[in-house]
Amino acid sequence: MMKPAALRSAAAPRAQRGVALITALLLLMVITILGLSMFRSFPTQEKIAGNVREKERALHAANSALQYAEWWLMQSNNVANGDIVCGGGALLDANLNVNVGQICANALYTLPPQPAGLVASVNAVPWTVGGAPVGVQYQPNGMTVGTVSANNPLLTPGDSPYAAAPVFYIADLGAAGDAQGEAYQIDAYAYGGSTNTVAVVESVYEIALGVVNRSGE
Repeated sequence: MMKPAALRSAAAPRAQRGVALITALLLLMVITILGLSMFRSFPTQEKIAGNVREKERALHAANSALQYAEWWLMQSNNVANGDIVCGGGALLDANLNVNVGQICANALYTLPPQPAGLVASVNAVPWTVGGAPVGVQYQPNGMTVGTVSANNPLLTPGDSPYAAAPVFYIADLGAAGDAQGEAYQIDAYAYGGSTNTVAVVESVYEIALGVVNRSGE
């Protein structure tokens, strides 16, 4: 009567070892799939990080050009010189002289109630008229533009050059809404490391020449 019981007790451990092997194989398969997924996601994450970096570089460069244009516009002598009708041609280079710039009487793009602009859209860069560029070029200090070479070394080890120098455009919008000064619209764009990454920024300034009585008396 004891022999059948001994046989039953001997069969139980063999069944348990089989379940443990299957469980271990399943866990190994899951871990392998997770590992492969992580390795496959690394290139995508690197591309995303690189795109974000280039976007930030382009945005910072465009803001630098915008801030320079705002500073240039606030110089009273530049506003006093009046506007010109701007069109396509060679870009002015603001780096040649701090007083280089222009205030355009015509709008860069159509924005009611403004008249028709030079370009169809502010986001269609570079801005050109008949194949000729429009605006003023400004290259911030420390920016490397173009292909790195012996004549154009990297200013900072590991840094990347920009595809082109930023460009800005200043348009006279006429009298401001409060009738206290003149309104000016400033647009600027800049590239990252290639022309595939670009940022466009815009601001509006009101400038009043002379003394303005704001007390109402």
